[in-house]
Amino acid sequence: MDRLWPPDGEPLGVTTPAEVTPEIEEFYDYPADLTRPWLRTNFVSSLDGAVTVRGSSRGLSSPADRVAMALIRDLSDLVLVGAGTAMTEGYRGVKRKEVDAQRRARFGLSEVPPIAVVTARCSLEPDSPLLTDTVVPPIVITCGSAPEARRVVLADAGADVVVAGTESVDLPAALAALGERGLLRVGCEGGPQLFGDLLAADLVDELCLTVSPLLAGGDAGRIANGPNLAAPHAMRLLSVLHAEESLLLLRYGRLPA
Repeated sequence: MDRLWPPDGEPLGVTTPAEVTPEIEEFYDYPADLTRPWLRTNFVSSLDGAVTVRGSSRGLSSPADRVAMALIRDLSDLVLVGAGTAMTEGYRGVKRKEVDAQRRARFGLSEVPPIAVVTARCSLEPDSPLLTDTVVPPIVITCGSAPEARRVVLADAGADVVVAGTESVDLPAALAALGERGLLRVGCEGGPQLFGDLLAADLVDELCLTVSPLLAGGDAGRIANGPNLAAPHAMRLLSVLHAEESLLLLRYGRLPA
């Protein structure tokens, strides 16, 4: 990877997770002394705006993109994802070998970040790998209108079930519940519907966007799909990294109040 912005400094020379430097960690670290959940979203998109190829984001990913995703997981208290994305992408619990234990210890984080799945209908199955193939129990974020039997089944299967909202998931309340659990460094991996809802609730503090050098065509969706905003949310450029695969790894943050 080479840094394009900020413009000062030497080439970073990062191609694998083992080569991540303190400088790269500083790029992706969360703010210090957080007093509320701070939400970072992470997406990959083609040059023409597609968020998937043949129904999955894997066709857009690359080694550099996976390095960034692994680092974001290393620095997060938990991974937040929508149920549809979790099922489409075949999510399992994060494994010990998939995170850098020394890095997480240096940042005062738990051994492994849990996965938090947002599902208004409790659509996660109790035999899902998120429940059966995991080091730490997942968090299921749902609402009061979800069938009580589904909530009970998932709780009995080991999930930490959070009820936030009545007819639909109240995302501010959900983040507040995560904050009460001490989970302030929130890394969101999608999908577009969840991202759109987070935007509508004005909960997005940072967007990490990998631009893949592909023209995908087709009818794939965009990274956000939700209600229209009263006004677009202005963001500021935080950093730009360039990878050998001609990828650009962009970071945009919320404008200061």
